[in-house]
Amino acid sequence: MNNIDEELLKTHLHGNMQILRHHVYEYQKGIRHLILHTSNITLEDEIISLLEKKNVSYLIRSSSNQKINVFFGDRRCIDILERIGEKSLSDFTDEEDFILGIMLGYDQIKQCERYIKRKEKEDIAENKVVRINNEKAMVENAMIGITC
Repeated sequence: MNNIDEELLKTHLHGNMQILRHHVYEYQKGIRHLILHTSNITLEDEIISLLEKKNVSYLIRSSSNQKINVFFGDRRCIDILERIGEKSLSDFTDEEDFILGIMLGYDQIKQCERYIKRKEKEDIAENKVVRINNEKAMVENAMIGITC
């Protein structure tokens, strides 16, 4: 049973590196300016070796205990990600998320729609907090009126 698990893992990791090589090819041909490749942390050294051999700028961020996000491509795109800082993708602001999506070459209209939806959720959450605070203030004011 253990040999089967090891063989599956080797196959998975090999496939992951094939995808990475294809992404590098796309970058070198000018198809993309920035790539986000998620991989198993055990491949980090091999990934770094490949990207440095190909003279490709990169940035690696932890995604979980076993996964890494490898950003690579144009140095200017990597510089922007470095300025955003070391945070999880889920912690990106709406604006940072929008910028990243555009740099990754995602559909611009869909990125606009995504941004608007995220902002609408934020607005709803903020309005809820304001409404709750207003209700608390009304209750407090009513309590003051009762005790006076």
